[in-house]
Amino acid sequence: MGSSQSSATSSSSANMKDFINGQISANKIVVFSKSYCPYCTKTKQLFAQPEYKALNPVVHELDKMGDGPAIQAELLAMSGQRTVPSVWIGGTFLGGNSETQAAHKDGSLQSKLGLN
Repeated sequence: MGSSQSSATSSSSANMKDFINGQISANKIVVFSKSYCPYCTKTKQLFAQPEYKALNPVVHELDKMGDGPAIQAELLAMSGQRTVPSVWIGGTFLGGNSETQAAHKDGSLQSKLGLN
């Protein structure tokens, strides 16, 4: 995507917030994840289903990014949630895996994405 992290060493809160806001405004589904997290895996498996995959979900593996800890700190400031996955739908914070799975089951996730 068009995100540029030209200053990978700069971890200022403003830069992290700009990165996060750029991602959540440019993509319908954004998941901030960690590659080893079992709850993140469940969320990624949900978004790999055909009904969601067509929307090109964007996943950022914070444990594989140089600025991952700073991004996670900014996600906490923005959402109040300390843990991953941090799921954003249509520019709005949805929650973690539990909230995402519940929204899928009750149909509200599909509604937010215009799928029903």
